[in-house]
Amino acid sequence: MKTNPFLLTDYYKVGHVFQYPDKTELVYSNLTPRNSRLKDIDEMVFFGMQYFTKEYLLKYFNENFFDQPKEKVITDYKRRISTSLGAGLPSYEHLEKLHDLGYLPIEIKALPEGSKVPMRVPCVTIVNTIPEFYWLTNFLETLLSAIIWQPCTSATIAHAYKILLNKYAIETGMPMEFVQWQGHDFSFRGMSSLETAILSGMGHLLSFTGTDTIPAIDALEQYYNANADKELIGGSVAATEHSVMCSGSKDGELETFKRLITEVYPSGIVSIVSDTWDLWKVCTEYLTALKETVLQREGKVVIRPDSGDPIKIICGDADGKTEAERKGVVELLWDVFGGTITEKGFKLLNPHIGAIYGDSINLERAQAICDGLKAKGFASQLVFGIGSYTYQYNTRDTFGTAMKATYVVIDGEGREIFKNPITDDGTKRSATGLLSVKKENNKFVLYDKVSWEQEAQSELKTVFKDGKITKEFTLAEIRATLAE
Repeated sequence: MKTNPFLLTDYYKVGHVFQYPDKTELVYSNLTPRNSRLKDIDEMVFFGMQYFTKEYLLKYFNENFFDQPKEKVITDYKRRISTSLGAGLPSYEHLEKLHDLGYLPIEIKALPEGSKVPMRVPCVTIVNTIPEFYWLTNFLETLLSAIIWQPCTSATIAHAYKILLNKYAIETGMPMEFVQWQGHDFSFRGMSSLETAILSGMGHLLSFTGTDTIPAIDALEQYYNANADKELIGGSVAATEHSVMCSGSKDGELETFKRLITEVYPSGIVSIVSDTWDLWKVCTEYLTALKETVLQREGKVVIRPDSGDPIKIICGDADGKTEAERKGVVELLWDVFGGTITEKGFKLLNPHIGAIYGDSINLERAQAICDGLKAKGFASQLVFGIGSYTYQYNTRDTFGTAMKATYVVIDGEGREIFKNPITDDGTKRSATGLLSVKKENNKFVLYDKVSWEQEAQSELKTVFKDGKITKEFTLAEIRATLAE
């Protein structure tokens, strides 16, 4: 949708320009993760600001406001306000003056993208650069908040998966280079919108290279200076779906498997959905029949269960009715194809066979599966399809991300301001005054009530000022920052 960008807000924002005290000259605000609702995660990965500045502060505002005739954008704005708020606003002069100016007179400072930001430490500050546009600072809150929380949240959760999978790879002797492919983004179809899928998908790719969200790769090239010809942004493998398997018929499923691995994909990795009818029959009868074909093939056949309790399906169910159910997929593949023992003493499947599971996976289930495989003597070798069950089951409140003003200048006098509701538990208490973020012992620390001189020495650096991007980050730089 294309509309006047000053309508990309909550209704209550449009009147705030008239509500500040007379002679207000400056509003200084910050964006901060206030609290974590995720167990054992106390830092948020900051990511998405460069997308926001390029897509919205530049492209969207220019195309739909500054580059449009002033009479048109003001008329459209007046119509929307008057048809919804009745009498409308006292004046529209503030927007007319901004259009005449031709750019957004704000300065945004931010931590480096990919930074791990502790709760209650700001990752962004915003301030107006021309006194009469004091109202613009907090007007941007709605749009910024709506865009930025998803990539930050998904990047944080992906990083938590990476930490988890690194841990089990080390403990069970898996090659560490396998981990970057062990978390695979399956979320596209389950996200709330195309833009959500892209933002979340980019966040996933900060920690992993496995993805089925193709436009996330395009976006990283467009917004984060990545280049797929020169670096690995993300990749995937050939894979089937149930319609393919069903079309071959239940009685012809074995022949479908054979045709796929000998004719359609005679080499390379191919992932085959294997529970269209009877997963256990596939793992015991069909794969036994195809054993030599699989072992002689140049590449890997990946078995993909897609339903049931993922922990029991992969690791086995002690209460299962059959031996196959009690063993689970990985042990059944070992029974047919064998493998090697890692230097840590765990079983690793023959490189021609593997498994992936991507239905309703979350961090807790991923850990339970890794624990279950380890307990049975198997290395951490399952690939996890991380879908919307992980990335869409979140809100802005997952990390309490909020933008609040902490300093204003009125008639030449600076005022330190803050909020601290008596009815709150402390979560909504804001910082006070001008802010500085320092890095101490490899962690970011907030200092508030500082001077302008101290604020200028902060780790928060200018990334956007007066309609221009002043600092850009590449995907490679962000990945390196996150890995620190």
